[in-house]
Amino acid sequence: MTNNNTLIEKYFPQLTEKQKQQFAQLGELYAHWNAQINLISRTDMDNLYEKHILHSLGIAKVITFKDFSEILDVGTGGGFPGIPLAIMFPHCQFHLVDSIGKKIKVVNEVAKALGLENVRAEQIRAEQIDGEYDFIVSRAVTRLLPFYGWVKGKININNYNKLNNGILYLKGGDMKEELKELGKKTRVFELSDYFEEEFFETKMVVHVPMK
Repeated sequence: MTNNNTLIEKYFPQLTEKQKQQFAQLGELYAHWNAQINLISRTDMDNLYEKHILHSLGIAKVITFKDFSEILDVGTGGGFPGIPLAIMFPHCQFHLVDSIGKKIKVVNEVAKALGLENVRAEQIRAEQIDGEYDFIVSRAVTRLLPFYGWVKGKININNYNKLNNGILYLKGGDMKEELKELGKKTRVFELSDYFEEEFFETKMVVHVPMK
């Protein structure tokens, strides 16, 4: 078990001292909040850096968000993938949403403790959000087709990142059926191409461009 920063620094050696410090704080912060509000299972808490933080940063392996990009994290839970991405991209704006208020409370407290001024957390359902974003990120909250239905009208059509604006979805397992059901052009990035831990063998980032 590598439940500390060495795992993050192994794959992201370019981190600033401030970012290293923020990632290092996550273990203690989530242990504290998880004891009060059960966000993450105990076994997953033991592997927080691999299964939650590094997994979230799989998105940072497939795209380096340009400064001022606006990103919506739908069904963020305790702040994944939004919090690790907000640390990684301090000059982008992140809007983290979840329908469960106590989870949003934790996200706000974690963001505050880390001094993340680029994070806004809100208890709201995806369908009720008003606004446009460059990318919508999420960790497997549902099948891709209904998810696409919730968010398709919330993506800015002006692209200026390397990947076209759209959805970046963290998912595991066999995606053939889901991608066929979605019926859209997609690109799948296998996380095992970036991370050598066994956990990532079946994990991927699915990019659904909006145009």
